[in-house]
Amino acid sequence: MEHPHRKKEAFFIYMILAALFIASLVASNLIFKKFFYWDFFGIYTFEISVGILPYPITFLITDTISEIYGKKKANQVVTAGIFASVFSLCIILVSNAMTATDWSPINDELFNKVFGATGIAVSASMIAYLLAQYIDISIYHFWKNLTKGKHLWLRNNFSTFTSQFVDTLVILLLLCSFGEISWDNFAALLLSGFLFKALVALIDTPLLYLIVYGFKHRFGLKTNEEIDFFE
Repeated sequence: MEHPHRKKEAFFIYMILAALFIASLVASNLIFKKFFYWDFFGIYTFEISVGILPYPITFLITDTISEIYGKKKANQVVTAGIFASVFSLCIILVSNAMTATDWSPINDELFNKVFGATGIAVSASMIAYLLAQYIDISIYHFWKNLTKGKHLWLRNNFSTFTSQFVDTLVILLLLCSFGEISWDNFAALLLSGFLFKALVALIDTPLLYLIVYGFKHRFGLKTNEEIDFFE
């Protein structure tokens, strides 16, 4: 990829992927307090937080960046996501400390009910997220190097299954320990959360193949070749 316009295009796509990743991460931390049921064709009923919905997107994006741009770029996006989460937490804490006017559509009590526990939630989420994402990227590249860039489905699913289980386990342990969720719901939420993430990982494997094919076709990449727009 020697043409300068191609490097600019590759960098622009990388920035879009990073923006989608960060937006998904921050959104998941803000909406986590709503839980819902999802009946999967009568086979299993998931009991999960809506905060889990954007998470598969983040892992699909990091796997895409890992495959196309390399491990270093994937880790940089993960680190940027941490800064974005901390910054959003600071904004929420300051906003929560402000006293609402009498005519405010959202009063202090309602605002605190929705965002009051966000500090604990975001902290728990960031710890779980850090472990899960770095584990995901490390395992992904372990299998990528071992298979010499072949068998994309193997590294995508092995890395995601492991990291998603760690993510679900750690965040539930922390939220239950801080009293945000009852221990009575721990086992059911752990099973539902992991199964949902594993199911989505299987579903998004063809999508990852399509994305990787598109990148390789567009930028003329060979097997196991990565884009370096700074070279």
